[in-house]
Amino acid sequence: METTLRGVGVSHGVAIGEVRHMGTAVLEPPAKQIPAEEAEREQGRARQAVEAVAADLIARGNLAGGEAQAVLEAQAMMAQDPELMADVERRIAVGSTAERGVYDAFAAYRALLAGAGEYLAGRVADLDDVRNRIVARLLGVPMPGVPDSDEPYVLIARDLAPADTALLDPALVLGFVTEEGGPTSHSAILARALGVPAVVALPGAGELVEGTVIAVDGSTGEIFVDPSADKRTSLEQAAAARKAALAASSGPGATSDGHKVPLLANVGGPADVPAAVEAGAEGVGLFRTEFLFLDDSKKAPTEDKQVEAYRKVLEAFPEGRVVVRVLDAGADKPLDFLTPGDEPNPALGVRGLRTLLDHPDVLRTQLTALSKAAEGLPVYLEVMAPMVADRTDAKAFADACRDAGLEAKFGAMVEIPSAALRARSILQEVEFLSLGTNDLAQYTFAADRQVGAVSRLQDPWQPALLDLVAASAEAAKAEGKSCGVCGEAASDPLLACVLTGLGVTSLSMGAASIPYVRSTLSKHTLAQCERAAAAARAADTAEDARAAAQAVLSGE
Repeated sequence: METTLRGVGVSHGVAIGEVRHMGTAVLEPPAKQIPAEEAEREQGRARQAVEAVAADLIARGNLAGGEAQAVLEAQAMMAQDPELMADVERRIAVGSTAERGVYDAFAAYRALLAGAGEYLAGRVADLDDVRNRIVARLLGVPMPGVPDSDEPYVLIARDLAPADTALLDPALVLGFVTEEGGPTSHSAILARALGVPAVVALPGAGELVEGTVIAVDGSTGEIFVDPSADKRTSLEQAAAARKAALAASSGPGATSDGHKVPLLANVGGPADVPAAVEAGAEGVGLFRTEFLFLDDSKKAPTEDKQVEAYRKVLEAFPEGRVVVRVLDAGADKPLDFLTPGDEPNPALGVRGLRTLLDHPDVLRTQLTALSKAAEGLPVYLEVMAPMVADRTDAKAFADACRDAGLEAKFGAMVEIPSAALRARSILQEVEFLSLGTNDLAQYTFAADRQVGAVSRLQDPWQPALLDLVAASAEAAKAEGKSCGVCGEAASDPLLACVLTGLGVTSLSMGAASIPYVRSTLSKHTLAQCERAAAAARAADTAEDARAAAQAVLSGE
């Protein structure tokens, strides 16, 4: 009998296939004591396992490229964390085996982060994955992972670690469903980059019986268990219609009455550029530069290395707009040479622009490298700072850009409610705003973007979040300046229409989402988008906001 479940759709498309479950987690190693004379040998085993796992994660990242590479390199740094390793060795010194020492040290760190409510608590799935890989290597057992199957299937998991998601084969994994995670989790972002339909935060997903046929709608978040023939046909027809519409849609982003809304790509490095160009991106709305700094957490990359990487991206978009975010270090992206290791709450501490202002030499080198990379190229370079809180921050960044001789537009990211509420003040110092809706939602609702239990508060349809977007867009319009969205909200085609109606002037997203957004936007007038935006803001819940906007845009 057909039943319907609902999670959070995070990657467009429909997948119909049999359920296959992710391998079970590594078993807890036995708590047995070792003689004191064996401690040094066990400590050596632990160090070797850690280095092997870190090397494997980096190798996986090199294979995956792009955003996945940056994510996996961050995981490798997590594995090699010196404080964690010191704790492992202390536990072994008092009698634990290598595997037990690793297990307990990671458990303590996990509990500490979760209990403190830190931003890093959102990386629990990543932390667990690193622990499991190290323990599995020490125990000499296979690492649990993606099922071995010759036939395509829908993957079910409690959560997916980036190391698994990054190397999924779309020819075999038709789609995936997880019990945990949120719309801005690493797995969700990588799923969109792969173009694999995905639904997260589905309670009871693990109870789906192996081999059961399910249909996954990554747009609506609906899961149909044992779908009827009619349901399968309707879903397949809808998917085919969407595919045909995508194929027919091309050119710059615009509403049906010609209001231009440039559609830009989010990229994590040069490896993401080909997909963005193929999708018809009109430029880059968010060029994350962290990938360069993750290669070596002990020191910043040289100016020459930065120039080379930046130029590869800038060259791909002649006459296009490329918006570069300077290094966003801290919180979930700690760097040994920049970020303090003893902050009680890194998400609310020294991160983003605050980190760079504490290390002006690092900021100046990056700005100088960007200036040199753009020399002689017919590209519209724009540079923005992450985590801007107020006008003082904006002025400090603009001054740094001018001092470095950067000939580009300077902008500020709106990720903190204070920046949205005082956007007009900030725009006295910079030339554009870019809304990072992922972090803006996190700070607005005090809801960690990686924790499935609070995923409803991470829903970008939340009316309070739409209010902050509107405030920013209205301030930019009043100042005659631009206000784009580069957060994951822009990848939702329906929400893209609402954002346009709120006054947002450009939308930036993963390359795979661009055709969906372009096609949907082209079906509606600016006036319809404005009415949909007003209806969404008048609602009290995210679900009601979506329904209200849908009703307006469908003419109901």
